[in-house]
Amino acid sequence: MLRAKDGDLPAFEQLVEKYKQPVLNLMFRMLRDPSEAEDLAQAVFVRVFQSASRYEPSAKFSTWIYTIARHVCLNEIRRRSRHPSLSIDSSQTDREEAAPFQFQDHKSFTPTQAILHSELEAKIQQALDQLPDKQRLALLLCRQEELSYEQIADVLGLSLSATKSLIHRARETLKLKLKPYLQTGAWNQESPETTPLKRCL
Repeated sequence: MLRAKDGDLPAFEQLVEKYKQPVLNLMFRMLRDPSEAEDLAQAVFVRVFQSASRYEPSAKFSTWIYTIARHVCLNEIRRRSRHPSLSIDSSQTDREEAAPFQFQDHKSFTPTQAILHSELEAKIQQALDQLPDKQRLALLLCRQEELSYEQIADVLGLSLSATKSLIHRARETLKLKLKPYLQTGAWNQESPETTPLKRCL
């Protein structure tokens, strides 16, 4: 980023190449709209480029770009709440069909395991969608982007203790929402290493 600040365009392109998929995944998991996620991910990198001259390495670049992503994402969510009719850009079918692009899981599953894994991931996403925006964002940064609590606190502009409390509440809410579903026993054959619930909770 320091090279990009000095006008090195190839350096900026390297940053885009490294962070475009994580930023896109985060936007999609927050908004559940693939075309909107792409637009907002592009907006994040436009802001990064426009702010390059003012960049100071006071924190990790990942923290800085996710802070920009947070502002872009929450602004869009607020816009949707004020103008709900403007946010209906795709059908539920389109969203479900687009969902697989989010994560590339390189583990090998049997056909039965793959179905169970996909269904459980869908249930987790449904539960995530019902969380308050900041809880959902904090949990995604923790789970999907694997940021530390300190980095998440910087991204959200919260104290470390408030961030830990936010993530704890999000996890407890998820557990509460998913408990009745998991108590059916349908997931007993799946090992702890392969279940997305372990990564999320």
